[in-house]
Amino acid sequence: MAIQESVGGAPGLPRSARDDGKIVSWGGKAKAASAILLLFALANCSGPFTPATCPPGTGTPTRIFTLYFGQSIPNRAPLNDAEWQVFQSQFITANLPDGYTILDGTGAWRAPDSRSTIAETTKILIAAEPDTQASLAAIERVRAAYKTAFHQQSVGMTNQAACGSFQD
Repeated sequence: MAIQESVGGAPGLPRSARDDGKIVSWGGKAKAASAILLLFALANCSGPFTPATCPPGTGTPTRIFTLYFGQSIPNRAPLNDAEWQVFQSQFITANLPDGYTILDGTGAWRAPDSRSTIAETTKILIAAEPDTQASLAAIERVRAAYKTAFHQQSVGMTNQAACGSFQD
């Protein structure tokens, strides 16, 4: 099936589809599919992490966390390098002592109050941690500390399951 049109022109929100040359309404099919997808999404994002099984030689169950720290700060100049270094030492290294990677980036986000898109410099943290609740708790401590210290509405996070090995 190919998507023919979208609700309000927004991609990813199909209103109808072409099936064997005929226009077919998503109607009840969309509701059922949405309910099934929602159940899968909730199963993958809620509750305790369930470690995956890693094939021999590929490491152990690992969770890759990627955090996005916007550097624009309300009512003042953006976060500077000295402030970042202090935060990194006191909060990131303290909570993720086994290691992580920091990248510099630029990004944009939509402010919920003004609905305007704001571009800013960003620090991107990538941490490969054991697939446990303790790892998630450490990540959440880092996010909460940044939000509090630098008056942020949020610290973005993505995560994915992987197999990891950091042996010599």
